[in-house]
Amino acid sequence: MRFFFGEFLTTMNEINTSNKHRFLLTPQYLAGIVVLVASIIFALIMSRTEAILAPLWLLAMAAGFTLQRSRFCFASAFRDLFLFGSARTMKAILLGLAIATIGFAIIMHSKISGASAGFGYFPDEAHILPVGISTIIAGLLFGFGMVISGGCVSGSLYRMAEGYLGSWVVIGGVLIGIGLLNHTWNWWWNTIISNEPRIWLPAINGFGYSIGIFVTLLALFGIYLLVVWWESRAGMFMPVHSTEQEPAETFSEKIDSLWNTVFVNGWPVAVGGSVLAVIVILMYMVHMPWGVTGDLARLTSVIMTSLSISPPEALGLGDMGCFSGDGTSGLFSHTFTSTVGLLPGALIGALFAKEFKIRRPRKATRYIQSLGGGIIMGYGAGLGFGCTIGAFFSAIPSLSLSGWIFGLAIAGGSFIGVQAIKRIP
Repeated sequence: MRFFFGEFLTTMNEINTSNKHRFLLTPQYLAGIVVLVASIIFALIMSRTEAILAPLWLLAMAAGFTLQRSRFCFASAFRDLFLFGSARTMKAILLGLAIATIGFAIIMHSKISGASAGFGYFPDEAHILPVGISTIIAGLLFGFGMVISGGCVSGSLYRMAEGYLGSWVVIGGVLIGIGLLNHTWNWWWNTIISNEPRIWLPAINGFGYSIGIFVTLLALFGIYLLVVWWESRAGMFMPVHSTEQEPAETFSEKIDSLWNTVFVNGWPVAVGGSVLAVIVILMYMVHMPWGVTGDLARLTSVIMTSLSISPPEALGLGDMGCFSGDGTSGLFSHTFTSTVGLLPGALIGALFAKEFKIRRPRKATRYIQSLGGGIIMGYGAGLGFGCTIGAFFSAIPSLSLSGWIFGLAIAGGSFIGVQAIKRIP
C-alpha cells in the first residue's frame, strides 16, 4: 500500500511539474472550473422545478461547447461557400443532417406508427413547419442578415461567450427584429401563413418513413456532390498539415494529450457537425428538437411589455418549432434551458482553451453592420418559426419540407449578402 501511495504521489507530482503539460491552474482554467460547477448546481436547482430541465440544460451546454471548440457556424458555411469557394463547413453541416435524420426517424417512428403517417398525424414536437412564400421570405431575410452581421444566431451566441462585443450587438439586433415581427405577425398569419400547409415527407402519398429517409439522404448526398463541384470549380483545397508528435508514453503525457485534444486544440468542423447531430438527437429523445430562438422571442416579449409596447396576442402559433416556445410562464422553461444553456458551455470551452478575450470591432461601422444584420436576421427567424437550428438543422431531420425550402432560401439570401459585403468598405 505504501508503495502504491508513493507511486501515486510521484505520478501526480509529474503531472503538476511537467513543462509540456497544459493542464495547469491558470486564471482562465480556474474560471472554467467555477463556471462548470456553477452550471451543474444551476441544473440541480432547475430540476426541482421540473426534472426534464436539467438534462436539457446539460445538453445545451454540450452543444455550446461543441460549437465553440469546432467553430461550427452556419453563417460561415454559406458565406465561405459563396465568398471563397470553401465548402468545409457546409460539408460538416450535411454530415450532421444525415446523422440527425436517421436518429430523428427512429424517434418519430416510436411516437407515431408508419401506418398512421398517411392520415396526416405529425410526431409530437417534431419541427414540421408551414411551408410557402413566408418560408422563402424568412430564409432570404435570415441568410442575408446573418452574412451582413457576421454570424447566425447560434454562432453569435457562442461568440458572445468568447467575449466578442460585436456578437452582443448582433443578438441585440435579433431581439429588435423579433420584436418587429411580433407587431406584424398577425398580418402575416391572416394574409399568408394560415393558408400554408405543413408538409411531412412520410405523409406524401403514403411514402412512409423508409422513402422519406431515403429521399432526404439522397438529397443530402446530391447537395454534397454539388458543393464539392462548387469547391473544385473555385479551385479551393484545404492543405493537409502534417504535425508529427512524439508518442505519449508516460501517464502525464497521455493525460496531457487527451486534455489538449478535447479542450485545447480546435476540433475538426466535421467532428463538430457530427457531435452536434448526436446532441440534437438526444434532445429530441429527452423532449424536443433543439432550437435557440424560442427564449429570445420570450425575452423580447418581456422587454416590450416592460416598455409598454406589448405586441398583440399572436395568432396561430400553437406549438410549432423552436420559435413558439413551450407555454411556460416562469423563468425556467424548456426554451430557456436550450437557449441560455449554450452560453456557459461555450464559455467553458473558451476558458479551458484560454481563448476568452474581450474583442472589439476594429471599425465603428461594424457595430452598425452587426445591429442591422441582426435585426434582419431576427425578423426572418420570427417569420420562419426559427433559425438555422430550429427551422433548418432540426426541421430537415424531422422530414419536414419546410426545412429544405428554408435552407435553399437561406442560401439565396447568403449569396445576396456576400455580394453586399463585397461592396462594404
